[in-house]
Order: sequence, then structure tokens, then C-alpha cells
Amino acid sequence: MIKTLQWLGLTVLLGIPLVFNMLPLEVLKLKTFDALIPEQSASGYFTTLDITEEDIQREGGYPLPRQRLAEIHMELLNRGAIGVGYVISFSEPDRFGGDEELANVLGLHPSILSMFEYNNGKFPRTEGTVILGDDIGGYELSGVVENIDLLKSKATQGIASAPIDVDGLVRRLPLLMRTPDGWVASFGTQVLKVLAGADTYVIKTNQNGIEEVRVKGIPAVPVDSLGRKWISWVDTPSTTLKDMSVQDKFVIVGVTANGVMPQLSTPVGLLEPHKIQAALAESILVQNSPYIPDYSLAAEVLIFTLSIACIWLVLNVFGITLGLVLAGLIGALTAFSGYYLIQRGILIDVSWSLISQFITASVAFYLNYRTQFKLRQQIKKQFEHYLDPAQIKRLQNNPELLKLGGEKRYCTFLFTDVRGFTAMSEKLDPQDVTYVMNKALTVQQQAVQKHGGMVDKYIGDAMMAIFGAPLDLEGHEQKAVDCALDIQEGMITLNEELKNQNIDPIAIGIGINSGEAVIGNMGSESRFDYTAIGDAVNTAARTESACKEAGHDLLITHVTTSKCSNVFKVLKPIPVKGKTEPLKIYTLLNSTI
Repeated sequence: MIKTLQWLGLTVLLGIPLVFNMLPLEVLKLKTFDALIPEQSASGYFTTLDITEEDIQREGGYPLPRQRLAEIHMELLNRGAIGVGYVISFSEPDRFGGDEELANVLGLHPSILSMFEYNNGKFPRTEGTVILGDDIGGYELSGVVENIDLLKSKATQGIASAPIDVDGLVRRLPLLMRTPDGWVASFGTQVLKVLAGADTYVIKTNQNGIEEVRVKGIPAVPVDSLGRKWISWVDTPSTTLKDMSVQDKFVIVGVTANGVMPQLSTPVGLLEPHKIQAALAESILVQNSPYIPDYSLAAEVLIFTLSIACIWLVLNVFGITLGLVLAGLIGALTAFSGYYLIQRGILIDVSWSLISQFITASVAFYLNYRTQFKLRQQIKKQFEHYLDPAQIKRLQNNPELLKLGGEKRYCTFLFTDVRGFTAMSEKLDPQDVTYVMNKALTVQQQAVQKHGGMVDKYIGDAMMAIFGAPLDLEGHEQKAVDCALDIQEGMITLNEELKNQNIDPIAIGIGINSGEAVIGNMGSESRFDYTAIGDAVNTAARTESACKEAGHDLLITHVTTSKCSNVFKVLKPIPVKGKTEPLKIYTLLNSTI
């Protein structure tokens, strides 16, 4: 439950930037779209005419006299241009008196003049705008600088200003802008309207704002709620006054000379306003033109939630190794989905989902590593005194082999006890007693570990060992019997050492029984040990206690002997507390006693 709440908290924390559309996330989203939106080919309808630094020097400076612009305009028409638009402000009369000449040529073919946004409260109006739905949404226009009356009476006007995004780049422009007096179309939009010979814009809205803009003869253009169109940065052909390659093109005129028109930052670099408006006109004609749908946030939240939930699930169900592989596949699927949608013009961002997936997987890896590290340390602390290093390492590398919570296992249990310990303690100094016991228990421990068993505990002068836990041990019955023989041989060697130190020899009683027991961590919450409890354990302990009465230092129950290849000697059954029938016991014919 706690782990689930931790994951839920992490998901909520990661989801906050997405839901509230925080600035860094918005910038990341825009940059992602910039990188993945596919390049489009030019429509072939447009070309830009660049008035260069060289042109201005040749013509005697800027602004060019309008009589000269009239001559250029006429030459463009003569060279096959189907219309001309100027991303140049004509807000003041010409100082050379050429306004009438320019006005005359503007009326010969479709012509577009530019207006620029200016916070002056002046709002022109684009005639013929129809609203389908509620009149909501749209980019709010603060005012414009119009062209002089003589020129605007002969041409169509459009807004050539380009609002910037939060990162300072121009990448989406409103097709129409809202004013207190109605709607005003952008320059690039007016170009398409003129070319299509239409006289009406149809703005379709929904509960969120503007949904699409329609012009007769042109497919409906999907936009965001503010009426903005995402620009496909088409490489529109350009020409100069020297070349004028304009046959069958609508020409968009602008200035590229230094310091005349401000260059604006775009995802493809610095561009002049007339090139941006040309890109807008091209984008309207592009199939699969990119746009951010109304449901984008809902889709992004859904992708985020499902992907994080899936990663949480696979990491918890399949473990960290396989879980990370599956998490990688989920990330790849998420990335492909985002890429697929963007390639088809649907701008659904999955960048934050991918980052969140990485963070989630990293946190999961860290938590799992920390858990595994703590588990390895716990295993080492638990068994370092009872198992050999190879067994401990195996448990650390495969903790699933160890069920620390407790389990039933069929094992063999071996108990030992020093005979005459009390009498020995009375004869020897405490230091000597400790020395003898440590030597004796070391012999026993080494024998247990040699045969794959685990020293469960020392109880004074007694020892309990388990064969078959915590690791499975094939033939544990036989290994326990072999261990008993090694203990006896080790005690012979030890007694020879003690004799040389004028210490009386000691005897070890050994009892062995096999059976099912509950094995795991036993004790209180603050102090516990890995041990075994059950009837099979008690029987092994009582078997050892019967050694003195039976007159043998090694007693083995019939449950164990039935699985061993040794030659055994049948002894007189012994009564065992809690059992109605006496216990059948055996000893080895080759036992030391």
C-alpha cells in the first residue's frame, strides 16, 4: 500500500507541469514540434521579391519613391505575375507625389497591402466574415497602422505583424484577429482569399474558441482556439529586381536590406516579415498542415497517465531487469505515437511523457537498487556466521531463493551437545573453558559448512544446524550424516590437541532427524533470527538428548536413514514426549562410538 502511494505521489508530482502548462514545459513542447514537423514542398503559387541593400543603393535610398514602385509593379505584371502584395507600410503620403501612380497600378491585378499592429486603438475591418457558432476565441488586436486612403482604396489590406511565442520565436500566426469592430485578416490569409476569388471568411467555433477557418475554394484550415495557424516553413522561391522571375506567381514584396525591416526569429532562423507571410500563405495550402487540436491537453494527459501506469505495472510485476526492458518498449511506443501524429499534422506532444517515463524508471531503479542493497546487507548479516561465503553470495544474487517471511520446507536437522560440560567447567579456568568450546564449535561449524548446511544457532555448548535451508540442498539427509562423521573425526583431532595441553578430552553427542518445519525469521519486531520450528526440529533435539541413554554419540531417526546409503545399526526405540509410539533410532556402524 505504501509503495503504491509513493508511486501515485510521484505520478501526481510529474503531472503538475503538464496539467498547468508550465513555461519550461511549453517551451519544450514547441521545440519538439519544431524538430519533428516534416518539411513541405513549395506550392508553386508564390515567390518573394527581395529589395536588397544593393537595390536601395542603386535606387538612391529607402523608401523607394512610389512612382518607382509603380514602375516595378507594372514590370512584375508584364513578366507574368498574377498579383502583388507589399509587406511595406504606406502610412504616410509619398514625399515625391507618386501615390496616384502607384494607386493606378494596384488596381490592375489583385494587390495586397500590409498593416502593422500598433497599440493605438484603431481597428479596420475585414468585410465578409461569417461566424458559425458562438462568437468566441481569437487573437485580440490592439490596433493597427493603416495605409493612406488613396492606396487602400485600390487594394486589399492585411495584418503583417507576427506575434511571438513564449520562447521569442514566430511559429504560428492568426489567420484573423479579433477587434471591437469585427475581424481583421492577416496578410498571408488575404493573399489566399484574393487568389481564390472569394469574398467571405467563415469562422467555425466550438466551446473552446475557434476551430477552423474556411475560404471558398480552399480546404478548411484547422487552427487553435485563438485562430492561429502553425506555419510549415516552406522554402518559397525568391527573386530580386534584377531577375524578376515571377511568371504565374503571386509576388510578395519585402525589404531584406540591413536595418530597414526588423528580422524576426523563427525555428528556421531570422526572417523578414514578407518571408513569414509567404510561409503563412504556403502553409494554408499544405496537406496535413500541422495544428494543435482542442483535445491536445487531454490527449497528452491520457498518454502521460497510461504510460506511467504501465511502467509502474511492469516494473512491479516483472522486476527491475525485465521491467526496464518493457519500460523501454513503452517509451519507444510513446515516442513513435507522438512522431506518427506530428508527421500527420496533429501536434500532440509526448516529450514530457517520455521525460516522466525516464524519471519514473530511474526512481524505480534507484528504489529497487536500494531495496536490493538493503536486502543483500540483511542476508549477509543474517547468514555470515552460519553459511560459507559462496552460499551467501548465491543468496545475495538470487534473493528469490530465500523467503524471509517464513515457509514450510522439508529439511534435515542436526543437533550437537558437549558431554560433561558442567564438570569440565568446574575443573577449568573460564579462559580455558571458552578456548575449548570455541575450538569444539569451530570444528562443528566447519563440518556443517563443508557439507552445505547452515549453522542455525549456538545454545551454550550446543549447536543446531539445518541442511536444506535457506538454499535447496539435494540429498540433504546424506549430507547431514556425512557432516556428523566429519564432526566426530574433527573431535578426535581436537582431543589430541587438548591432551597435549593437559586438558581432558571432550565428547560430542549428535542427533539427526528429517522432516517438515516452518523456516524463516522468528522473533519480535526489533529482534529476530532465521531459524526453524516444528515437530521435526524438536524430534532432532530429543534424539540428541537420548545419546547418553542409548550409549552412542550419534543417533539418527528412521526418517533420515531411509534416504542414506550408509550401513546403520538398529538401536532400541526411544520414547519421545508428545508421541504415542517410541521413536526408531539408528547409529552408524562406522561411527566413532
